[in-house]
Amino acid sequence: MKNRAAYIAIGALALLWGYNWVVIKVATGDASPFVLVAIRMILGASVLFALSALARKPLKSPPVGPTALIGVCQVGLMTTFQTLALATGGAGKTTLLVYTFPFWIALLSISMLDERLTRVRIITVIVAAAGLGFVLYPLDFSHGFLSKAFALASALSWAFGSIFTKRFRAKHHVELLPFTAWQMAYGAVPIVIVALFVPGGYVHVTPVFLAALAYIVIPGTAVAFWLWFFIMERLSATGAGVASLLTPVVTVLLAWLQLHEAPGATELIGMALIVAALLINSIEADATSRVSGAGAARTPGTP
Repeated sequence: MKNRAAYIAIGALALLWGYNWVVIKVATGDASPFVLVAIRMILGASVLFALSALARKPLKSPPVGPTALIGVCQVGLMTTFQTLALATGGAGKTTLLVYTFPFWIALLSISMLDERLTRVRIITVIVAAAGLGFVLYPLDFSHGFLSKAFALASALSWAFGSIFTKRFRAKHHVELLPFTAWQMAYGAVPIVIVALFVPGGYVHVTPVFLAALAYIVIPGTAVAFWLWFFIMERLSATGAGVASLLTPVVTVLLAWLQLHEAPGATELIGMALIVAALLINSIEADATSRVSGAGAARTPGTP
């Protein structure tokens, strides 16, 4: 069942992206944000093009305009603002503001995708929002305001990119692997230009930086973005967004294990609510899939 595959992908993505926050924070100690993102995008796109060639996928670019728009929003701007948030603040609660993006998706999808917010989806969003609120509490906006602003900008970029992706995929059939590679390539263009002309850029090639970069580029970017678009292809925009909230749960747990940042009682409650929202979301998705499958079985000639 395609929804089951999507939820397996969500679990894998949560592990990859959940740890990526810690690794990016480490990497910002040896490279300026724009330089780090430019390197990440160039190498990530290169890996994806190489994998596409090995898989004998067509390497011709999908329609340039919409693909570039998606790449700039969902890849370029999202990762740039994410890195700036980490470079100007900690890897803790403030970066979890990026994961307000499912709630922006839920609002945008009503007008931009004509997605209907069913009763179950509304409950899911409310439960997930409550969970995220517990994880973020207490969040003091009087300190580290710039980092929080960058994190929210990353969330909005991601939400718009997700909406554009759903609209594009509804009209065009494209191979997922090269489609992801071209998005990353187009998204890299403005970031590389900024990295070349903004003063103060630097990179220190150290063993720690190289190890961090290897993780960021391959599992944290190339594989993770492919998984994300795989998920977007199989779930509604709202459903995919809510499901992604498993990632900050993993981030908090891994930060607890590696950085000894023990979560408090409110964070544990929040994580439990997010997992509950994920389960509600998956149950509705499976039920919808079964109904659609039954309808197709009863209708001769239905593709």
